[in-house]
Amino acid sequence: MKRSLSSRQWTFVLILFTALSILTLYWYGRTHQDSKFRAFAQAFFLEEIQANPIHFHYTIDNPSAYGVDESSLTLPVYQAGSATDEVYALSLTRKNLSAIDPDALNEENRRLYELLDSYLAAAAQTAAYPYFSEPLSPSSGVPSELPILFSEYRLDDKADIENYLSILTQIPGYFEGLLVYEQEKAQAGLFMSDLTADRVIRQCTELLDASSVENGTHFLEITFKERLQQLVDKKILTAGEAASYASEHNRLLTTLVVPAYDQLADGLTLLKGSGKTTCGLAGQENGREYYRALVRLRTGSYRDMDEIKRLLARDLRFHYESLLALLTANPSLKDMITETPSLLPEMTPEEILADLQSEIGEAYPPIPTGRDNAPIRSTIKYVDASLEAYSAPAFYMMPPIDNICDNLICLNARDTEDDLALFTTLAHEGYPGHLYQTVYSKRYQEQENILPLGNVLYYGGFVEGWAMYVELASFDRAIELAKESHPEAAAYYQVCRLDRQFRLGLYSLLDIAIHYDNASFEDVQKLCYCLGISDSANLAALYQYIAEEPCNYLKYYLGYLEILELKKQAAVLWSEPGQMTAVYDDTAFLYRFHSFLLQNGPADYRTLARRLGAT
Repeated sequence: MKRSLSSRQWTFVLILFTALSILTLYWYGRTHQDSKFRAFAQAFFLEEIQANPIHFHYTIDNPSAYGVDESSLTLPVYQAGSATDEVYALSLTRKNLSAIDPDALNEENRRLYELLDSYLAAAAQTAAYPYFSEPLSPSSGVPSELPILFSEYRLDDKADIENYLSILTQIPGYFEGLLVYEQEKAQAGLFMSDLTADRVIRQCTELLDASSVENGTHFLEITFKERLQQLVDKKILTAGEAASYASEHNRLLTTLVVPAYDQLADGLTLLKGSGKTTCGLAGQENGREYYRALVRLRTGSYRDMDEIKRLLARDLRFHYESLLALLTANPSLKDMITETPSLLPEMTPEEILADLQSEIGEAYPPIPTGRDNAPIRSTIKYVDASLEAYSAPAFYMMPPIDNICDNLICLNARDTEDDLALFTTLAHEGYPGHLYQTVYSKRYQEQENILPLGNVLYYGGFVEGWAMYVELASFDRAIELAKESHPEAAAYYQVCRLDRQFRLGLYSLLDIAIHYDNASFEDVQKLCYCLGISDSANLAALYQYIAEEPCNYLKYYLGYLEILELKKQAAVLWSEPGQMTAVYDDTAFLYRFHSFLLQNGPADYRTLARRLGAT
């Protein structure tokens, strides 16, 4: 006999069905949003890395794994009147991102969503002032950057050689676009000063010297032939093929690249006089607004300018008073600063890096094991002598995100002559600095299957702040190595560290004074005189550099101070009441804090503070 359900049973079934339907829709909504975001993030990542074939080659080792034909990529040539296009592109990207509900994403995707949204907003704020950026900056612009990138361009096979030579053929058009942009800057009243223009013009003629290129003695010729020979040794090329490629390389440099540099120099010469005298951004209309937006984008700090000033001023006062007290208690240290004695044991750069790596110890987490268990290798080399005047004291060449085993650190011999500078520089660039932080982050992302989105979002304040944080900590290791043979090393290295922090803090405040408060050279000179700095020539060079490179010192030192502020926040969150000081120096606390930074960065500091509060 067939039995029917009672009304009570029917009610229960309907409730159950409704609940299951709601759960199913909820589950589908969340998984659908996650899939939608991952597709969006992957598309954004691919679009960004394909925007420039040089940067693509340094970012990706295996293009086919990403479905990219590297040979089809071309340099982004600026078109007249397109300076404002970036604002629209960024707003459109952010609008498309807003179609995804962040609350429906899993925790990791929600974090990436927030990171991308904040980055796009910050980038849009600077893009709203399209003619303030300077791609030809003497210290970090295209003319000096390209030769370094070309000299280290990875050549693994014939396809890499062909792609590299193809990029050389595109340099004339690329430079023509840059000159068009500079002409538009001039029309907007924002062209560089004559002093800056002269420096760029001199760069163009010195870096690509026609005679050295023609006779094959230019460092680009030499390094290219060295990489070709490596392929010959591996049986990838024949000697004849290598000679043919070397000849074509010389032809392209001689007939295309050198003339492009000359034409750029000529174009800048014609524009001289259309810019203002060397001054900060505050001297330009809307300059202060642009600088405020630039500080946020470059440093990742969301503090207002007054708060940043107070943070830097407190730090400067502390280190200035500490330095004076130490020098007063040890008068002989003043002579040591002038003499820069060698107190460390004699070590090669490779031996220093190995020591720093071995001494990371329990305060830093070990680099996660990669899927292939491949070891992390590092190479140290010095930049060519012709680049020393235009190169940073040192720089770390980031490896491709899909092959992080081989890492390169380049040193500038002119700026790393004394042993302490070399030691702390290698801590900054190597272990536990850029190399360690980069490899750890990439391995962690691989281990946790995190989208590579962060690799196309540049957070200079975090990257350089971390490197500054560990560089200053490396003075303690230097003291350990030197004090056995030189008991005076402890006090001397403490003075060196205090002086380093004092100067970086001062330069950061001067950055704000020049670009936000419109301080003149005379204003800067008076302030520095009060602090005992009276070398007019050095001050003039410092003023010129800061005027040309807004936010550069802030990227390093404000980034460092933001890490210290996060550290204080973590000490409060992770300690028992009244135990903050003890926890702050505890090895377990440091291990946890460093792990937090490495696993959640690079990021802006507002995002990091939120994540820290959620731990």
